[in-house]
Amino acid sequence: MGLRIARRKFQIDSLKRLPYKYLSALPLAIALLGALEFRSFAPQAAIAQEEENQEQEEQEQEEQEEEQFPPNPLEIDESDPLFPQLIIDRPLSPQERRVLATTLDELRVQAEQELAAGNPAGAFEILNRELRLRRVLGVEEEVDSLSRVGEIAWRENQTTETRLITERLQQIEQEVQAETPPDFDLLLRIAQAYQTMRAIDPAVTLYDQILIRARQQGDAATEQDTLTALGELHLAWFDYTSAAVAYQELLTLARARGDRPREVEYLQQLAYIYQENNQPEEAIAAQQELVSVYQGRQEYALIPPLKIAIADSFQALNRPDRAATNYQEAFAVARSGQQYAYASEALQKLADLYRSLDRPDDALVVYQLLIDVEQQSYNSYGIMQAYDEIGQLQLERGNTNQAIAAFRRGLELARQLSYRESYFTQQIEAASQPPAQGNPEPAQPN
Repeated sequence: MGLRIARRKFQIDSLKRLPYKYLSALPLAIALLGALEFRSFAPQAAIAQEEENQEQEEQEQEEQEEEQFPPNPLEIDESDPLFPQLIIDRPLSPQERRVLATTLDELRVQAEQELAAGNPAGAFEILNRELRLRRVLGVEEEVDSLSRVGEIAWRENQTTETRLITERLQQIEQEVQAETPPDFDLLLRIAQAYQTMRAIDPAVTLYDQILIRARQQGDAATEQDTLTALGELHLAWFDYTSAAVAYQELLTLARARGDRPREVEYLQQLAYIYQENNQPEEAIAAQQELVSVYQGRQEYALIPPLKIAIADSFQALNRPDRAATNYQEAFAVARSGQQYAYASEALQKLADLYRSLDRPDDALVVYQLLIDVEQQSYNSYGIMQAYDEIGQLQLERGNTNQAIAAFRRGLELARQLSYRESYFTQQIEAASQPPAQGNPEPAQPN
């Protein structure tokens, strides 16, 4: 107490000696001294309580961050009872590796059982433990396991698990890329792992790098495998343009080495890709090459669907003359091989084409051929439909009697099938009415 009184007296005496011009600052100085003096009297318990509250707030914040960002389940956990406890830092012996690998295989089986039992959460908890411990066996073992588990995660729609595995693979890739020279065999396995998980961007980037290196090294096998993987990846993501580039390069390689079966396979893929990508000219080129191959191998049964597809592409190019020729060829080959479904399809499309070109006489001839084909295949429904088309076409031409005759034949078949009887009856009645103020509107086909 005496010390505080003496300190206060010293402060007042000091103020008395201040010049007049500084007295205007006295109120602020006195306020500051009072605040400092009050702070010095604050109870120590209050200060301790404030520090404790601050520590508690920091701890709660850390817990919230842990809940939002839980620890990575793929990071090594040395407290795991299965983690090898080595007195000195050394590689595992062959015996130790076999024991650990066997134990991890057992974990894998347990996870599969949990998955089969409908418990994906329990399955991936076990699988993550397996992945953590696989690191001990080496990066090759880990990459293979990441690929396997990643495919399961993608199939089971486990998005978080898929992301974590992809990130781990990217981490391994970065480490391998930093080596001089990189282990391209391991990089290929990583790219394949990306592919199994449908991680297209990292997979394509890595495959492109592997492809460049394979070409530099003259490694034809790796070049072909990599191009195949790129083609499949692009197709899976409907990137038809990029897929076509890959398969065109594969086709060039196959022709260079005289690999006829592979050439046919790549032509088939290119024909499909160009059709799906609305590139009729390119599709026709690939399909015509396939027709030549099949003719040379006398595999005539494969030609009709190709001819129909070629005709469809010519229609898309507004080349009805070439379309009609290919429909006719498709019909001829299919009929000679008793492929009545293809023969019927070709004739139906040919008839539709003639009608669109306002060639009713040609269309009627085609419909008569269609009836013959449907009769040979005992397709009563197809015959009934053909008579309906003939009746409609004859009505359009004003040939009422021929139209009624066709509808009556259709009605006979409709009664046999117990289907569309009322429709054909209405068609006959409408066509039989004498024209008054105009022809009545015919009933629409069902």
